[in-house]
Amino acid sequence: MRWRTLIRADELARRLDACVVVDCRHDLTDPAYGPAAWAEAHLPGAFFLHQDHDLAGERTGTNGRHPLPVRETLRRKLESIGLADGVQLVAYDENGGMYASRLWWLARWLGHAEVAVLDGGLPAWRAAGHALTREPPVVHERGALALRAARTAQVDAAQVLAQLGDDHARIVDARTPERWRGEVEPLDPVAGRIPGSINRPYTENLAPDGRFKSAEALRTEFDALLGGRDVRRLVHHCGSGVTACHNLLAMEIAGLPGAALYPGSWSEWCADPARPVAAGPGR
Repeated sequence: MRWRTLIRADELARRLDACVVVDCRHDLTDPAYGPAAWAEAHLPGAFFLHQDHDLAGERTGTNGRHPLPVRETLRRKLESIGLADGVQLVAYDENGGMYASRLWWLARWLGHAEVAVLDGGLPAWRAAGHALTREPPVVHERGALALRAARTAQVDAAQVLAQLGDDHARIVDARTPERWRGEVEPLDPVAGRIPGSINRPYTENLAPDGRFKSAEALRTEFDALLGGRDVRRLVHHCGSGVTACHNLLAMEIAGLPGAALYPGSWSEWCADPARPVAAGPGR
């Protein structure tokens, strides 16, 4: 079998040796947290990739906190941990897929189809009684990964600006409600939101146990959010293009592929004072 959205802990445990597994744990306010947590204990054979370095490109001050990496650079990075064409890639974290979904989207951006997020992440793995280790992973053979046509869609700031006020389009913000309303902003220099955007925090994709809701439940919720619009006119963003990927994964689970990511997200948008900003309750 090949997993292209989610993989359960028991499924991964049975196929662990046939997968390339990546620990994506991260703390937006403490860049050292992820590597330290991985060193303390991780899934057997799991590599660690850092959100700020391995899964993001160079920051210029105007392109957001997690700009997309160069595709070739990311391809070589994934090859270095053994990923090859047709090999299953699995990403996990301890936050319900908050960070793992970024690698899911990036792998698809390279054209790699066989990528999934561990549903429930590290808590689900532990709850199932599976082992953790401190042993570093071993690359038995460098992978050969071809760059293919992207399995994703993306837009830039100019495209987002051009669709403001277009009722046939919809911009969805995955940040917390208080950040979307502009009441607080712990990470970026300007508080607020993109005018006309609606708020769907990524946490709404999860059931109380930290796993994703059923495909049927997600389909119902995103159909309501679309309001009859073409899914290809939907743009997801967040603070820096990370948690927005969670909403894109949820839509894929729901059988609603085709929405786009605005990778620069709010951290890029607010870096240009000429771009409009909204705040307040909204709709």
